[in-house]
Formats: sequence, structure tokens, C-alpha cells
Amino acid sequence: MTADAYVYEARGITRNFPGTTALRDVTFRLRPGEVHALIGENGAGKSTLVKILAGVDQPTSGTLHLDGRSVTFSSVREATAQGIALIHQELQLFPDLSVAENMFVGREQTTRWGTVDVAAHERDARAVLSRLGQQIDPLALAASLPLGLQQIVEIGRALLGQTRVLLMDEPTSALTAGEIRVLFGVIRELTGRGVAIVYISHHLQELVEIADRVSVLRDGALVGEAACSDIDVPWIVERMTGGRPAGRAHTGSAAAGSTVLDVRHLSLPHAAGRTALGGLSLQLRAGEVLGIYGLLGAGRTELFEALIGLHPDATGDVLLNGRSLTRADVSRRVAAGLAMVPEDRQASGLVQTMSVQQNMTLSHLATLAASGVLSPGAEQRASAPLADALRLKAPGLDAPVTALSGGNQQKVMIARSVMPQPRVLLLDDPTRGVDVAAKAEILQTMRAMAADGMAVAFSSSDLAEILEGADRVIVMARGNIRAEFMAADATEDRLTAAASAAPLTQGETLDVVH
Repeated sequence: MTADAYVYEARGITRNFPGTTALRDVTFRLRPGEVHALIGENGAGKSTLVKILAGVDQPTSGTLHLDGRSVTFSSVREATAQGIALIHQELQLFPDLSVAENMFVGREQTTRWGTVDVAAHERDARAVLSRLGQQIDPLALAASLPLGLQQIVEIGRALLGQTRVLLMDEPTSALTAGEIRVLFGVIRELTGRGVAIVYISHHLQELVEIADRVSVLRDGALVGEAACSDIDVPWIVERMTGGRPAGRAHTGSAAAGSTVLDVRHLSLPHAAGRTALGGLSLQLRAGEVLGIYGLLGAGRTELFEALIGLHPDATGDVLLNGRSLTRADVSRRVAAGLAMVPEDRQASGLVQTMSVQQNMTLSHLATLAASGVLSPGAEQRASAPLADALRLKAPGLDAPVTALSGGNQQKVMIARSVMPQPRVLLLDDPTRGVDVAAKAEILQTMRAMAADGMAVAFSSSDLAEILEGADRVIVMARGNIRAEFMAADATEDRLTAAASAAPLTQGETLDVVH
């Protein structure tokens, strides 16, 4: 194809950051009316490339070309003016505004008297949504729509201008199968009108279905490009991983004991902002570390939250040492021996205005008080041994928790969770946002706890972390358990393929490797 047949090109793009190179001489070309998938592992450079295409960031070297002519975008506004729109992975809607208000935020139309032209907003929003085949009420609050329709509103907002290139970052990460079908129909309608789409997703089977072409990035470099009609999922996986063998610090513990946690047919209905769970069952044994692997939107967080009792609308049976906790609330489950470290330590885990010691003991004040009066000495005696065991690096236990690094803040949350000596510890993405050294220490801590007989389950989307830390691995995709592997049989290829697969269909069997 000749150069002038491409609607948008990135030629020889390199992007350097202090201490690292995010992109290395990447050339990416987009044709009118095609869906071009961009794929790679975490850190491969996908987001950096998309930000450059959208005008969010600028390359260190290389050039952009629109309709064959060189262009430079110093802002998103400049790129948008040229017909290039970005739909972020996280929805950018204001929940308490109407659909029409959301679609016109930042580009409000006005009447001749200088007031916001509400009628024009409603009329134009209805027209563009109808063009997308959706009869969404422009006056409805964004929060009242299911996620799939919220995603359609995002697309409609991007198409209010003369959009020619649409960049979609993980558009189906939190959507149900039915909502994905709606979205795919909209995508095909857009490409039928000549709109070019860049589509990022970790769900490989989904890519093969919707995309016309695929480009694979690995370590900041383009390592493969092909028409989807000429490839399959194993071709993509091989290029994503480079065919490298999985590194693993162990092949599983032989000391796992009897079942401590027995989960049967756990279901969670779909709701805005969360993934539904599809009736999954699992067991966790004393002395083992269970890794829960899955991509964004797999339902890992929802699983842990349902187990600890944060979702009263969850159904199914949760048994701890044979005792049913199905109807128990969070406090009763914690008292019975369940503990959880949440994913977001800032929003859900730590009290920023408190000290290290106060954060460690916050959930256990009743047991540390004498006659209703909190004893600082008791707090100190409870906190100090845990701080030593976790190798907590802090100016002192009375120091503000905000003075600690991210890894040490995570250790504070782990200390608080294990202080009552639970039987089961759930850690939701415990190494998110911490450095390599802290990550290694947290994994070692989990293994030490398991060696002492605790049952430990942790979630992650980091393949190396799962392979290094887990005795057994469960792979989740879209709220279902997609596969199970013993540590000795788990490989990057197997985990990637299972996590990227479509949801389990009726009659499909679970892939269990022992």
C-alpha cells in the first residue's frame, strides 16, 4: 500500500524517559476503515505510543503523518481538531451529569444570549447516538447507564467532531459479553464509514475477532505485524513473550495441608463499576500460596471483596474450616479468621493523618484497650514484632505513615491484616506501585506466612510475580475461573492464553493442569 493510502502514520518513534526507553524506533501505520489492534504485555509501550498518537505526549524522535503530510501535536486539543480522538481505559464521564452534558463538557454550545444551549446539546447528542444505533436518552444521568452504554456515550462524545481516527484503550475491560457485542456492532458501523480505529486489549481472542490487523510491541519495540486473517492466538502469544521460558523461584510447596477456605458457586450480579462473578468455585489449603492471575476486568478484586463480605448481593457458599460464612458480614468474617489487604492502599487501606503504629493497630483497638482505655504500651508491643518480621523501614513507629515508601506502606497494611493471626489472608495486587526490592520482600513475606501454616491468596496481572510467588495458579477472565495450574506446570504462554480467552461457554470444560 502506498504511503498516501494511510490515514495516520507514526514513523520511527522513539520515546526516552529518565533511565528508560519506552519506545524504540516504532513504525505504526493505520488504514482508513480498519481496526488495528495494538498489543503487548504490561510495560511494552502501548500506552506511550497511543499518548503520542493522541497528542498527550511527544516523541523524542520520529515523526507523525496525517494523510501523508507531517504533523506535530503539542496537545490533545490540537490532535482532536485534526480528527483524532482518544477514549481512555477509565471512563471519563461525570456520573451526576446527564448524557448530553457529559458529551459537551468543555465544548458547550451557547445561545445568542451567551447561555448554554441545552436544547442544542440534547438534539445533537440524540443525533450522534442514534447514528451509532443507540436510543439512549440524552437527559438520563450517566450513572444510570450500564457500563456498556457509558462506553457508547464516550464514543459518541468522541464522534461529535469530524473524527477520522479513534484510539480505544481497553474498551471492554469492564463490559459484559452482551455489552461487548453492542460495542463491536458500533465499531463495525464506524469502520464502515471509513473511521480508522486503534484498539488496545489484553483479550487476545477478542482481538482476533474484531481486528483487521495486529501490531505486537515487546520491550518498546515492534516485534510483529500481520493481518488477523493470517494469524492465531499462539502467534500473538509467542511474539508477546518472545518465547522466553518462565522464571520461577520454586515449583510449589509440598507442605499444603487440609482445605481451609471452600468457595462454592460464588456469584455477583453485574453493576456499574464492577465485573460480575459467574458462579465460581475454589478451595484454599493451609500452608499454600494461591495466585489469582487475570487481566484488568477479570474480576479479581470483586472475588476478594465478595469473600470478605463487601458485596451483600453476592450469592453462593463461603466456608471457613467447614463453617459457613455465607450470611456473615465483614466484621464476622474477620473475626472468624479471614483478612484482606485491599488493592488501593491510599483510598481503602491507610489513614493518611495517622502514624505507622496507629495504622497497624487501627482494626484491633478493642483488643488493645484496658477497661475501654487504649494502651500505648499495648500498641507498641503488638506493632514492634510485626514491624521487625516484615523488615519495615520507617523513621519510627510514631512517624506519619505518609513518610514511608509505597512498599513500606504496603507492609503496614499487611501487618494490620495479620495482627489477629487470621487463618486466611487475601492480598489484592499487593505489589502494585512498589519497587523491585519491595516486591521481592512482599513475596517472601507471603511465603513465610504460608510456611507458618497460613492460607494465602494473592492477585496480580504480573506474570513473573505470579510464577515466582504461587504454589498454585487460578486464571480468571471476565468473572470466571478459566484455568488452574500447579506451579510446576504454569508457564507464561499458558497463563497468557487462558487469561485472554473468551468467557466460558455452556459445555466448555475448565483447563486444569496438575
